[in-house]
Amino acid sequence: MLQEVDETSAIRGPVTMLNTLKHYQVGDGACIKVITTKVHAPLRSQSSVKDDENFAVKYFHLVDPDIDTDLSKHPEKKALKFKEMYLTKLLSTKVAVHSFVENLFRSIWGLPNSKAPLAVKYFFDFLDAQAERKKISDPDVLHIWKTNSLPLRFWVNILKNPDFVFSDMEKTPHLDGCLSVIAQAFMDSFSLAEQNLDKHSPTNKLLYAKDIPQYKQEVKSYYKLIKDQTSISSQEWKIFLQEESKKHQNEFNESAALRELYKYMLRYFNEVRILGYHRTCTLLCSRGSFTEHFHRIFRHTEATEILLRKPILPL
Repeated sequence: MLQEVDETSAIRGPVTMLNTLKHYQVGDGACIKVITTKVHAPLRSQSSVKDDENFAVKYFHLVDPDIDTDLSKHPEKKALKFKEMYLTKLLSTKVAVHSFVENLFRSIWGLPNSKAPLAVKYFFDFLDAQAERKKISDPDVLHIWKTNSLPLRFWVNILKNPDFVFSDMEKTPHLDGCLSVIAQAFMDSFSLAEQNLDKHSPTNKLLYAKDIPQYKQEVKSYYKLIKDQTSISSQEWKIFLQEESKKHQNEFNESAALRELYKYMLRYFNEVRILGYHRTCTLLCSRGSFTEHFHRIFRHTEATEILLRKPILPL
């Protein structure tokens, strides 16, 4: 019969360790029958912590919370106590959701039919062209550019805040913590730095430590496949933008957008006017002076009825 406390319990000073399966040398796969005793022998020894009604003995399970009285010398031990206690549960939870997380990650950096979305291909080609123009040959630089521009700027934000996409979703503090762990694993997959983890490392990094190397290889393949894909012509890009515009033509309020631009221009009118006299800005306005373009924008925005009526400052 397995008991929490018996004559074989280990005693360390004033502390008695509770018996565990390891203490009884119960191996994996063993069958255990749990029973509730209805009759207590009056002369039998203590078998449970509950039998110690006077709390005469101090017990602990895996880690003695007071074993290190001077935590100032070893502050990491306090954190380790919680890690050892909850890491098993965290691993079980990770296993339960692992397939869903992997499917999510691979749907982001996966390429259906080995073809990237036109917008992603066009933008990554632009970054490649900029690197070539500036004579940057280090592949790590391009990797960082692409990672910072799309995965870290866009996808991480969605992973941590799915309520941005699903308006009916309530993100509780507990869920927020779980999403942060998943988002961290996603970021680590795109990182070029090698992870040197030990028992003092954050638990969220330890959870995916074995998966990250595989994810990193998949990310590198993702970038390579996009780079090797045939470049998009200007005509293809133009057609793509027109089609996307038609898809969302009823979702975009042009008048509201113009109003916000108009308010912005009025707010920074002096700065824009000074910039207009700058030679660089004048050269960019190939079809006329900056002043003419500025007046044309004001006339167009004024013609929109919903715009705020404010006097236009003279140029």
